[in-house]
Amino acid sequence: MATTCSPIASAPHLQRKLRHYCPSPWGDFFLNYVTCTPSQLLSMKEMAHKGGGGLVDTLQRIGVDYHYKKEIDDLICSIYNDKDYGIYSSDLYITSLQFYLLRKHGYTISADVFEKFRDKQGNISSDDVNCLLMLYDAAQMRTHGEEILEDMITFNKSRLQYLMMKNLEPELAEEVRCTLETPRFRRVERVEARRYISLYKKKGVQYETLLDFAKLDYNILQAIYCDELELTIWWKDLQSWTDLSFAWDRMVEMHFWILGALYEPYYSYSRTMLTKFTLLASLLDDFYDNYSTTEESTMFTTAIERWNEQTTGKFPAHMKVICTAKFYHAEVKWRDEHYVPTNVDEHLQISMHSSVCMQIINLVLISLRDVTTSTEDDVDWVFTFPKIIRGVSTVGRIINDIVSHEREQASLHVVSTVQTCMKQYGITAEQAKEKLTVMIEEAWMDMVQDYLHEKRPMELLEKSVDVARMMDFFYKRDDAYTLPLSLK
Repeated sequence: MATTCSPIASAPHLQRKLRHYCPSPWGDFFLNYVTCTPSQLLSMKEMAHKGGGGLVDTLQRIGVDYHYKKEIDDLICSIYNDKDYGIYSSDLYITSLQFYLLRKHGYTISADVFEKFRDKQGNISSDDVNCLLMLYDAAQMRTHGEEILEDMITFNKSRLQYLMMKNLEPELAEEVRCTLETPRFRRVERVEARRYISLYKKKGVQYETLLDFAKLDYNILQAIYCDELELTIWWKDLQSWTDLSFAWDRMVEMHFWILGALYEPYYSYSRTMLTKFTLLASLLDDFYDNYSTTEESTMFTTAIERWNEQTTGKFPAHMKVICTAKFYHAEVKWRDEHYVPTNVDEHLQISMHSSVCMQIINLVLISLRDVTTSTEDDVDWVFTFPKIIRGVSTVGRIINDIVSHEREQASLHVVSTVQTCMKQYGITAEQAKEKLTVMIEEAWMDMVQDYLHEKRPMELLEKSVDVARMMDFFYKRDDAYTLPLSLK
């Protein structure tokens, strides 16, 4: 017998749980923004190349390393194979820098290289602030069970905090502050490039041409991004023919989220398309979280689930994003039934999958197939939820919950990991946040573990971590997605 489906009658009197969102602060700004596009970019690039491979760290920090990928890869390989110097140097700064670069490029170098630097008290540290900063950043590349790196972080964090109270030079004080707030491995590359270009000039430039090249390159990429933000027209058209008042107006933020992972110029088409995909996925989230009644949510989810597991399993990866509807629906049930999961693990079984970072990862990795050696098997691997993907999603979910906890108490909302942790251990909100912060650190160690040991294309692993970096950036001090003015 055929099943018929009747539409729900319009109910203008229906009381919906609408929130009052902060409007988009960007307006039509990016439709009219113009910047210079210097014709001398190619000659600047060639001149900067003469700086040599010893500038790898600087090239990465000022954001032009993508021009020299092969040269940098060759240099890192030679550092790894150099048994007389490199990582085995008797200079603590050089060893720390090489250790950081090697692990950042996927080499499984042992932390035992630091053993020879222990002092009489068993600590590994330095009186030189720059060396101390590099040592701290190197230790952040730790995995589970590396006690020597854990000890280095604990001891040198307190030393850096002490130095912040001293009369350091402004540029050095800024480096210490930035390192304590966000270790280098966790920084968003485009944001770090903008910051370090300014700092590099103040510190006294060793290679003027390199600085000029970085500025020009940054401005050209920025011009490309602004051209892409003609998406504003598409978004306004979409809003004009349907009522999207229940949804966030966060088109610019979504584009920024995507370029945090895919910032290179050759990903322009991917950035545009993935911004659209992510916006539509966000609309789905808003429909469940802010607009639909329980009845509407159930009917919509049932309609999607009629595709059944066998059918959706054959979907191309970009369509699987829409299948997160069942996780959104589960959260709606938690909200309406005032259900608090028994423990944080139970919460994450649902909330990690509904997290926007999981959707962004899926879409970003599909884009890599056009410019890297990644295959369909690599994309399928992501859907097995390996440690690195689980770590990214965990960071995204928990850090969001921590910064938005107080604000969300003022309205009906889905129970957060903070509330779940409070129930699980019978503790206060502040104590729960401390426990969850430990879980975030463990998730970063999971990411580094897979980053070093998974036999997948390096760019695939790097872009996965980039998504975690964006989540950390958006929710470091506040919920910048909800309160976008904090990004300005």
